[in-house]
Amino acid sequence: MLIRYKKSFEKIAMGLLSFMPSEKDVKKLQQTIKEYETNEDWQLFLWKEEDILGAIGVEISGIDVCIQHITVNPSHRNMGIGRKMVQEVRDFYADGYDVRASEDTTAFLEKCADRPQKASSDI
Repeated sequence: MLIRYKKSFEKIAMGLLSFMPSEKDVKKLQQTIKEYETNEDWQLFLWKEEDILGAIGVEISGIDVCIQHITVNPSHRNMGIGRKMVQEVRDFYADGYDVRASEDTTAFLEKCADRPQKASSDI
């Protein structure tokens, strides 16, 4: 399930975001986390099952919600977690918002649209 980022999750969130190619530089990563903490138009969510396994961040501009970061712990990839996070963000912002991808997340969101999500009985 998605949970909102809070300061106590900073190290976990930074670790997850560091898997994104655009966030490899430590200073850039620190700036990104600070933006999520201080800018009300930037929202970071974490995916929690037993542990926190992923992160998805959005920027809100008017009616547009841009998914700008999406990452899953490498040991839990290819299990549908990224797709679930995208769907939960779409559901969360369903009323009056247009959820779209950023340049960095376009390929992943297109991949999500191409493959149907497995039914729970298929897992």
